[in-house]
Amino acid sequence: MLTVYAYEKCSTCRRALAWLTAHGVAHRVVAIRDQPPTVAELERMLAAQGGEVKALCNRSGVDYRALGLKDSLPTMTTAAALRLLAGNGNLVKRPFVVGPKTTLIGFDAEVWAAALG
Repeated sequence: MLTVYAYEKCSTCRRALAWLTAHGVAHRVVAIRDQPPTVAELERMLAAQGGEVKALCNRSGVDYRALGLKDSLPTMTTAAALRLLAGNGNLVKRPFVVGPKTTLIGFDAEVWAAALG
């Protein structure tokens, strides 16, 4: 079963969840602001994203800008960046999906269909 970290007011998250339901994909939803992905899940996603921490970040979010991560993230260690993301779900790009064989970040229907179809 997939675990989908999502924010209920996020239109992209709502579209992704509707897509999963429409395609009969079993999933459970976790409120990303209340329970961000774990460091282990972030590490797994990081590997799937080619090791680019920036790809895991919600770069359009208020918290990202308030913390000045555009400037500080490049000089931060990977471990420190992942701890920061694991401690603040607002910083994580969403939806953030982990399953036994799949990791997905953001929503693109074609990408999801290829990965989950």
